[in-house]
Amino acid sequence: METFLKIAKKYIPKRLFSLLQPVYHYLLAGIGAMRFGFPSKRLFVIGVTGTKGKTTTTELLAAILEEAGHTVALANTNHLKIAGKSEQNLTKRSMLGRTLLQRFFRRAIDAGCTHAVIEMTSEGAKQFRHVFVDLDALIFTNLSPEHIESHGSYENYVAAKLSLARQLEKGAALRHTIVVNRDDAEAEKFLAVHAGIKRTYSIRDAEPFTTSPEGGNMVWRGANIHLNLPGEFNIMNALAAATLAESLGIASESIKSALEKFKLVPGRMERIEEGQNFTVIIDYAHTADSLERAYTVYKNHHLIGILGGTGGGRDVAKRAVMGAVADKHCEYIILTTEDPYDESPRAIADDVASGIRMHQHEYIEDRRLAMRKAFSIAPKGSAVIITGKGAGPYIMGPNGTRIPWSDAAVAREELKYARRSALQ
Repeated sequence: METFLKIAKKYIPKRLFSLLQPVYHYLLAGIGAMRFGFPSKRLFVIGVTGTKGKTTTTELLAAILEEAGHTVALANTNHLKIAGKSEQNLTKRSMLGRTLLQRFFRRAIDAGCTHAVIEMTSEGAKQFRHVFVDLDALIFTNLSPEHIESHGSYENYVAAKLSLARQLEKGAALRHTIVVNRDDAEAEKFLAVHAGIKRTYSIRDAEPFTTSPEGGNMVWRGANIHLNLPGEFNIMNALAAATLAESLGIASESIKSALEKFKLVPGRMERIEEGQNFTVIIDYAHTADSLERAYTVYKNHHLIGILGGTGGGRDVAKRAVMGAVADKHCEYIILTTEDPYDESPRAIADDVASGIRMHQHEYIEDRRLAMRKAFSIAPKGSAVIITGKGAGPYIMGPNGTRIPWSDAAVAREELKYARRSALQ
């Protein structure tokens, strides 16, 4: 189907293609739902949307549901997990495509799942991946400018996110739940959605809280909770998951237990240890704001940043801004490839470099060699923060080529290489 769409785009006049594309996507969504028997109607489906925090919030919520005794299906950027069995998400889509999403729901039912937790994206909304999904609850985490070229404006981006929330208005709306980050500027727009149960959360709900590179501590509903995830942003993710779980009647003891047991989201502030005397962190950090938050966790360290900026053909405006964020926090910056697609990796790096004014930087296109250089110059006690890919399984190149990739695996290999080189 995707190949058909590419061929059609090549030969059909642009204006006509733009008119026909929504119809194509909507019909495909309906066909997928019919093929698998409208499976979401037999599950309690919880969506998580926003610019940042979706993947971590889905993981935390799934962990809480499992702690409470539910059999859960989870679909996010990193993986698909059905009744405890996990497989890597190789689609390069945070929100599964229409037919794949319906197939995921069917597999969940066949495995005995009662609940499904899914990431929901603005790109998914554009392609009607959310229609024919019987949505029972939604978490809204936050919004900041992203995918502006794709949507045409920030206002259109917000509208796409709101269309996901309005899926709650279908069916038994009075039984549906929306949980909203009331600290976000767009909170009221999401609270205006017609749903029977509305809950909000705020960083104030966790006070007093503390954070460090090793984790965080917060007080929630009178209980002291320790998180193994660093940063204030992860406290917000925990609050989002806890608030939704509480709305479902899950006991606070189960919520606290699940949050404290949770260890890691691959590619999200993931620490890589191979006996080195400096810290290595891998993080998705695909916006200037998320990059700022990642660096801030290690604000008391000498920082070396490895970043690509953005994928090719998108979000050009934020490249210089991300360069400026790296310049603000890092003592040394290495620009490298990320997902260039059909754009020149060097051109992307040059856009990012235009925001760097104060600190030394260099361009190393090969992402492995960029890590090798960073590890070779990292002083004791410093932190090397590798951003952009997270747990992404491929580097996307021209003409749809995919190079198998793992930041974590390559970082481990290069740390071992550095240690061997030091011993020679």
